[in-house]
Amino acid sequence: MKEHLPSRRSAIKKLAGAAAIVSTTGFSTEYDRQRDFKLAGNIKHSVARWCFRNFSIPDLAKNAKEMGITSVEILQPSEFGPLLELGMTCEMTVGVGSIEKNINRIENHAELVPQYLQHIDLVADAGFKNLIMFSGNRDGMDDHEGLRNCAKAIKQVVGHAEKRGVLLNMELLNSKVNHRDYMCDNTQWGVSLVDMVGSDHFKLLYDIYHMQVMEGDVIRTIKDYKDYFGHYHTAGNPGRNEIDDTQELNYPAIMRAIVETGYQGFVAQEFVPLRDPMTSLREAIKICDV
Repeated sequence: MKEHLPSRRSAIKKLAGAAAIVSTTGFSTEYDRQRDFKLAGNIKHSVARWCFRNFSIPDLAKNAKEMGITSVEILQPSEFGPLLELGMTCEMTVGVGSIEKNINRIENHAELVPQYLQHIDLVADAGFKNLIMFSGNRDGMDDHEGLRNCAKAIKQVVGHAEKRGVLLNMELLNSKVNHRDYMCDNTQWGVSLVDMVGSDHFKLLYDIYHMQVMEGDVIRTIKDYKDYFGHYHTAGNPGRNEIDDTQELNYPAIMRAIVETGYQGFVAQEFVPLRDPMTSLREAIKICDV
């Protein structure tokens, strides 16, 4: 998971303590007591694998499926096997290149464009639908130049994505705390890129945590730009921790806003648990299931 680990490595350190209280079966005692919770069915739930790296992919998938989660994401195509065996999906596949060095620089296109085309095929061949993309860092580049360069690269691959039924998702990340100098760090820049590309198979991954750090006004943004967003990620702020009332985002209200837009895709939990991981994940699903 090369693309995400460099910026999230420090967060992963928090997982070790929490994992120590998980039983050998992979299920926590507290989680076992909560299995009677029934999902409302208005939100399709996913979970980001990197936040639960102390679980193997098969164990995480089995835990997730027990609580009504049907997707484990941020996986490489080579990691799809356990999901296919369980009848689950990977609703966001890891892309190519890195967060820092990607398609906003023309000199990277010759290497990355063929790789994106290959990943589109791997996602489609597995029967999945979403592939993540990154802009790359500014590194002194003007935002308008980066916008044009990204659009040029995406236009070379989006036609193939259309043919294979794959949605390309450029992730919005904060450049204030976690991803210094990242170019696609605000909704307006991302919206301009979507308009420039002009395809229903290219949208934005709206990461609620990252955009709360950068610009706030989350619910209004979701309502105003609903047609530009192809996927959502969660996490608490500050700290990318639990999404409960210890932090500043009101997730039940945010989820209701997403449902009201008519969104039919998935919402993925991408927070770092501070307690027993499956208890934390279960609680997050209950908070977000409106």
